[in-house]
Formats: sequence, structure tokens, C-alpha cells
Amino acid sequence: MSKRNQAYDEQNDASNNSSLQARKAASEPVASLRGRALRLLARRDWSRDALRAKLLSSTADHDEGSEASAEVDELLDDFTSRGWLSDARYAQELVRSRQNRNGKTAIAQRLKRAGVSEADAAAALSAIAPDQEYQTALTLWRRKFREPPADEKEKARQVRFLQARGFGRSE
Repeated sequence: MSKRNQAYDEQNDASNNSSLQARKAASEPVASLRGRALRLLARRDWSRDALRAKLLSSTADHDEGSEASAEVDELLDDFTSRGWLSDARYAQELVRSRQNRNGKTAIAQRLKRAGVSEADAAAALSAIAPDQEYQTALTLWRRKFREPPADEKEKARQVRFLQARGFGRSE
């Protein structure tokens, strides 16, 4: 092969590679966004709002009306329609994992912060029976304190301990 033909082939290879890289880079943000979302969902359930915030934090352009925001919303709509993303399932999982160490109030606040609708949160919280919540509070109290309070100061400390974990004063 002559030097001229070799130079021509190298030039064509370089231009083909650069155009291939440009096409790949143009399609990469969408694929990587979808891939990132799938990787996150493969690990655990997410609320829609939390997953949206996580995905937008990884993009450079995450204004509310931006193109990235529209892409993320479209992707999340697709995942919801396929059943891969569900606020109701997230709420049920959170209640199941937290019911043995938190009261309904703390769990409800966490669901609200995650952006779960009140209807989904109420449905998930209905799985906790009042006597189960009482038993959880009693178990936590026994593990932490082991004996009744000696004075009002100690009683107030024990009540604050339970209230900080989402148990009401009557429990």
C-alpha cells in the first residue's frame, strides 16, 4: 500500500471515528439517564419525587422547565406505566421496614418528605395495628430504659425518647 493510500485510509478512519463518537455522545445522556434510573431502582424502591431529584442532580441542567427535567419526567412516566416505579409500593416497603422501630407519626412524616401522596401513605400506614404500635413502643422503651422512671425529670426524658421516634404521648 502506498503512503498516499495509507494516509487517506487513516484520515477516513479518523473522521469515521469522530462522527461515530459524536453520534454515541448524542445518544449517551438519554441511555445513561435510563441506565442510572434502572440501576437505582434495582437496588431498592424509590418514591417518584426522590428518584426525580436524584436523577436531576446528576444532570448539569436541572431547572424545573429545562429539557433534562422533561426527559426525566418522561422516563419516570414510562417506568410508572410499566410498574417499575410505584409510590404505593415504596410506601408499603418503608412502613414494613420501619414499623419495628418507629411510630406512625415518624413514618408518615418520612413518607410526606419523600413526596408520597396522602392516599398512598394512609393505605400503607393502615397495615400498622394500634396494638402493634403499642408493643413496638413498649419494646423500644424496655430495651432503652429497663425500669420505670424514678422522678418527673426521668419520665420526661423517656417520653421525649418515644416521641422522637414517632410515638404519641398516650402510648
